[in-house]
Parts: sequence; structure tokens; C-alpha cells
Amino acid sequence: MSLRLGDIAPNFKAQTTKGEIDFYEYLGEGWGILFSHPADFTPVCTTELGRTAHLAEEFARRNVKALAVSVDPLDKHREWVKDINETQHCIVDFPIIADEDRHVATLYDMIHPNASATATVRSLFVIGPDKTVKLMITYPASTGRNFYEVLRVVDSLQLTSKHSLATPADWKPGEDVIVVPAVSTEDAIKRFEHVEIIKPYLRYVKPPQ
Repeated sequence: MSLRLGDIAPNFKAQTTKGEIDFYEYLGEGWGILFSHPADFTPVCTTELGRTAHLAEEFARRNVKALAVSVDPLDKHREWVKDINETQHCIVDFPIIADEDRHVATLYDMIHPNASATATVRSLFVIGPDKTVKLMITYPASTGRNFYEVLRVVDSLQLTSKHSLATPADWKPGEDVIVVPAVSTEDAIKRFEHVEIIKPYLRYVKPPQ
């Protein structure tokens, strides 16, 4: 059965470029991003892992740990990291899982037979501190991910996990947010400084500091 939003993210132990890890222990009490790439020494994947390395401070500021996975072996990963660091002008300091037996790929339904019978598609999962799946995005092998969108979604998830709020289309941090329907307008007025009521179900407020 494939994972769905709100499901408990399966735990696993795996060999990585940073040694053996237990997924839950690696994440600790923070957030995590687990993302797969089809193969080592491929152009789009090289840019993606490089971009993740460049955004290390942004992820750390949000208490998010990254973890990549593919079905290639550990020795290939280590050689490939050298290429990524060279070509993308970065230092890949996050683990890359060697998933030769496809254990992790199977747990997270990362292999889609109609796309490839052996390689993982570009799946990305955001895991919350409660170890549940908060977001799933899947791209085809030919399309690189938009990591600014990943950061934007993490910002939204972290904001809405603490408050009864949602974020509108194209929202960016600092912009107005929406009161969820479960909160009455009367309660919203008590809880937030200024409530802009467009419709009874569409009420904007400033994001909490």
C-alpha cells in the first residue's frame, strides 16, 4: 500500500555516505526531507543534490534535515559526491542512502514501473516531528525539483502546525494567511489582531510573529 498524507513515515536503517543511520534517530525531534533520485552520475540529479547542499543553512534554520536515496551502491555514491562538489561548487554534507536492495524505495513507493522498473522516480517527502508524512511531491526523471517551492511549503507547514491557519495560493513568508474554517469569525477576532473578512469562509490575518 502506498503512503498517504498523515500516515506514519516508515522507519528504516540504511547504509549511507555518512555511515549507517536509523531514520528516526537521524531526524530526532526535527523535520526531515527524504528525496529520491533515479541514478548516480546523471545530470539533473547532480544539480539537485548540489542545490540541496547550497541550501544547507536554509534547511538548518528551519530545523530540517535532508536525506537522499537511490538504488545505486555506496562506492558509486562516494565517487559521485566528488563530481557534485566539483561541478556544483558545493560541499554535500548530508547522507545519501545506498538502497541496492530497494528496501527504502519500496517502503516509500519510489519505484513506478510504468516510468522505470528499476530506478526510483523523483519522489520527495516532508516528515514532521511527529514522524507523519506532511507532503509528497513526485516529479518525472527529466524534471528537476524546485527547491524554493520545497522551502516555501516547509514554511507553510511549520506555520500551520502551530496555528489554526492556512496559506493561500502563491503564498510567501510574511504575507497574509487564512483562518481555517473550523475557527469561527468570533473566535478569530479574539485570537488575532486584525481579521479581514472577505466572505464568512474567507478571512485573512497577518501571520503570527
